[in-house]
Amino acid sequence: MADAAGAARKKFRSHMLIEAALIAVLVLYMVLAQEKVVGEDLAFTVVGAGLMALVSYWTLNTLRDGLEVVAARLRGIRH
Repeated sequence: MADAAGAARKKFRSHMLIEAALIAVLVLYMVLAQEKVVGEDLAFTVVGAGLMALVSYWTLNTLRDGLEVVAARLRGIRH
């Protein structure tokens, strides 16, 4: 059980680092997009939409990993 909790914790930490990097890239994109009109540059808009979708997916994935860490801890407390 302790090994499973450790593996879940390690996976969660690595996903949090990737999450932070993705959010930083999204913030940079938003700063660059301040002066642009939506749809003016189609490629720029598509990149932004894709980046937002990726961040949303990764956030949900990271939350799932966090729940796995909590579940592993609770399993360890009960047994």
